[in-house]
Amino acid sequence: MTDREDRGSGFNPPGQGTPGLDDPDVLARRLDQVAEQLERVRTELERVILGQDDVVRQVLWALLAGGHVLLEGVPGLGKTALVRALGRVLGLQFSRIQFTPDLMPADLLGTHILEEQPGGRRGWRWEPGPIWAHLVLADEINRATPKTQSALLEAMAEGQVTTGGSTRPLPRPFFVLATQNPLEMEGTFPLPEAQLDRFLFKVLVPYPSEATLAAIGRLTTGPEPPAPETVAEGAAAVQAWIDLTRQVPVTGEVLERAARLVAMTHPQHPEAPPAVRRFVRYGASPRGLQALLLGARARALMDGRLNVAYADLGAVLFPALRHRLILTFEAEAEGTGAEQVLAELAARLDLPIPGDRPAEPAGDERAPAGSRTPAHRLVASSRPPVAGDRGDGDHDRAQPGPLA
Repeated sequence: MTDREDRGSGFNPPGQGTPGLDDPDVLARRLDQVAEQLERVRTELERVILGQDDVVRQVLWALLAGGHVLLEGVPGLGKTALVRALGRVLGLQFSRIQFTPDLMPADLLGTHILEEQPGGRRGWRWEPGPIWAHLVLADEINRATPKTQSALLEAMAEGQVTTGGSTRPLPRPFFVLATQNPLEMEGTFPLPEAQLDRFLFKVLVPYPSEATLAAIGRLTTGPEPPAPETVAEGAAAVQAWIDLTRQVPVTGEVLERAARLVAMTHPQHPEAPPAVRRFVRYGASPRGLQALLLGARARALMDGRLNVAYADLGAVLFPALRHRLILTFEAEAEGTGAEQVLAELAARLDLPIPGDRPAEPAGDERAPAGSRTPAHRLVASSRPPVAGDRGDGDHDRAQPGPLA
């Protein structure tokens, strides 16, 4: 079952980058502009998706990183509404696929149709499936069979589909946002670890508070339920944001800390903490390191900073790695989850885990985005972020310190 909705004028070619961004001054000004645009996107999403501010930010981080997201939560929390609103706000072509046990790979990817052509001859015509969109919602992905789930693997990893002996590239940007219900497991097919690893983030959608429930009821049951407005310029703009995200510098100290964190998720590591040795069978793959660094770069970009801080790693730690740890039976018996293991690992490495929404300085301490200069930035060639630096992002700068 599919539901396709077109946004914008069609598919756009991937961004080719912007000349001059190798200059730190030009990069800083461009970063300010993008941060303001992303703030408008985030505000518009939070206007219609109530009580899920953390989820909205994490989905935007993954989008800027060019990755895919697995949303997990009980029914009715707005997972589908979030993805649909995201497509409308960004001006992307959106496609929704309802996964069911009888869904076949051809229903997802497309198929060849035999039809009569001019002149009375018969020939094959390629009919693309609903996966041919910028933003694909795989609703209740764990209800489809492994055969259909695996049809997503090549598309998610390579951005292309091979059928009938031909390989066809998917539009760029291309995002898969899948949902699954953690409660109702009867008649479902849990995603294998190889496919879970393809998702950049696994985002948990929490139940809203009473105040948020009242606001949802008031907003959605009135005569005119809110509808999101398009505030971005479509696929070309989003692809440019993705390209810019990869240009946010990462210092050697931050890179080493991230690499050591991922390595210490394996119980065989000589410095693995007790929780890892006791509760983890297999740790994160190198994709875990990629998810940490890309997510941290995306968070820095949204904050308007020209450096990745340790707090950025801490903020993306759980969504980037919670689905990449394979736990032992002892962990399941004792009710220990990946979050507890990762929290102990972060404490072992003295990695800060800040709130997703950092506090703003009081009064006029924070200069307007247009008045900030590149002197407030840190680049990879200068030095690691240290406490006491002035300018945007001070709340995320931390002492490098020892790695052990």
